[in-house]
Amino acid sequence: MRKLRSLVALMLLASGSAMAQDAAPAPAGSVANLDAVVVSGIQPGPGLWKVTKGDHVMWVLGTLSPLPERMQWKTDEIDDVIAHSQEVLTAPAFGLKAKTGFFGKLFLLPSLIGARKNPDGKSLQEEVSPEDYARWTRLKQQYIGSDRSIEDWRPMFAAFELYEKAIKRNGLNSSGGVKDTVRDLAKKHNVKVTATRYQMEIEEPRAAVKMFKSASMEDRPCFTQTLDTVEHGLGQVTARANAWAVGDIDALRSLPMKDGREACIQAITGASFAEKLGFKDVEQHVRQLWFESVDRALSSNAQTFALLPMDEVLSANGYLAQLKARGYTVQSPQEQDEAADQAADNGGN
Repeated sequence: MRKLRSLVALMLLASGSAMAQDAAPAPAGSVANLDAVVVSGIQPGPGLWKVTKGDHVMWVLGTLSPLPERMQWKTDEIDDVIAHSQEVLTAPAFGLKAKTGFFGKLFLLPSLIGARKNPDGKSLQEEVSPEDYARWTRLKQQYIGSDRSIEDWRPMFAAFELYEKAIKRNGLNSSGGVKDTVRDLAKKHNVKVTATRYQMEIEEPRAAVKMFKSASMEDRPCFTQTLDTVEHGLGQVTARANAWAVGDIDALRSLPMKDGREACIQAITGASFAEKLGFKDVEQHVRQLWFESVDRALSSNAQTFALLPMDEVLSANGYLAQLKARGYTVQSPQEQDEAADQAADNGGN
């Protein structure tokens, strides 16, 4: 889910590294990570979900992060679907725009320096528990090395950096290239791309940065749970990445979807600056914009292609489940295969 990455970008008014869809932390006392084999070579990826309204259809690709670094995604089916679509909807997202011109943005850059650091000059060791700092020291040495500058960062940003380094070391890539590939295919076939991005404008960006840099944030739970994932959960992170690559939807359903992201999101939205900057209801706005875009696309297009985070595809209360509750017909790849087999059987009788 990209919500966390977007919220972090908002806080910094610039993009920072962020934890993507990682596996649930293992319980205390569980064994450390075991080396997991990451798939490589040409892989099909998951099948497409089908959303219909009358004779109009929207094909949905569930996205996941991270994905195998050395995977080559076989896009023949996606290419054909996009070629016959009138529109591509990007994944729901949040964007930030500073209300200033070019030179204003240029002069804003110095104020961003140090935005990841703890307020009042505190060190990471002073901000987290002795137990977590001991774990951090060990994992940092393993995945980051001797860089001391990160020791001044807020716990959440330090955890994000550790997570990104860890997944890279384990042969995974946080972007996976799926979004870029879809955009390239849309451009190839001259298909309109619509960004379902809720855009928020910051009236006084300098003041916003200053407010964030001085604000306290309860991000220790985020730090702890991210350490749990890096220490014990990378095997499941890899298993999910592999399942996406080979198109094993049953495996994706069976692997835990809950992780430390909620604690990290809460650290942001629950901070004092969140309400002052006006983004406590960001997720609601993002959701509303996506549903409005889908309603419009399915009304006006014979065929649409859309990207959606895999947890929103599979969750019992995710975006696709909500579309079904609103009267749309939603079929998983397995359900489409079963319907095709049933039709073939009926045709043979």
